[in-house]
Parts: sequence; structure tokens; C-alpha cells
Amino acid sequence: MLIRIVKLTFQEDKVNDFLTFFDDIKEQVNTFPGCEGMKLLQGMDDPCVIMTYSHWRGPQDLENYRTSETFGKIWPTIKPWFASKPEAWSVETYFDGFNA
Repeated sequence: MLIRIVKLTFQEDKVNDFLTFFDDIKEQVNTFPGCEGMKLLQGMDDPCVIMTYSHWRGPQDLENYRTSETFGKIWPTIKPWFASKPEAWSVETYFDGFNA
């Protein structure tokens, strides 16, 4: 399983726009073929920092999403709202101490 973490920093006046938009599209991403689930996390110290945390069956599933029509509609909408360049990491679990 591939875990994808994406850090998005929004302009302060665009955070609510993003959260409203996210509510409209979250199920499209969460149920995309190959996506095993997704969380949206918002910074407590800086609410302009928002991260997506998603599980993918494998790299090809993530790539299929990134080249999909769905992503092609989401990214151009939110990109102008960024305050800085997004950061992204693809990682694997080394240790998981959370209870299932």
C-alpha cells in the first residue's frame, strides 16, 4: 500500500472556499478506483495549512488518479488559492501503533 501525504498552504481568504469545494468533491476522490481511503487534516496552529492523507493500492493507482479527469477538474480550481507551492510525499508504513 502507498500512503500519499500532500501539504497545501492556502491564502487565508481562500481556506473556506477550499473547505466548501472539498465537501463537494471528497467522495469522488475517496471512492476513486485504487483509493483505499482519505483524510483531510487542518493545522491547529495555522489553519491555512491543510493536508490530505490517502491510501492507494499502489503507485499505478495514484498515477491513474493524477492523470484522471477528476483530478483535472480539481487541481485547476484550487491551484490559484495556494499561498505557497504544494509539497507531496509517497511513503510506506514502517511501524503502525494505531489500533485498527
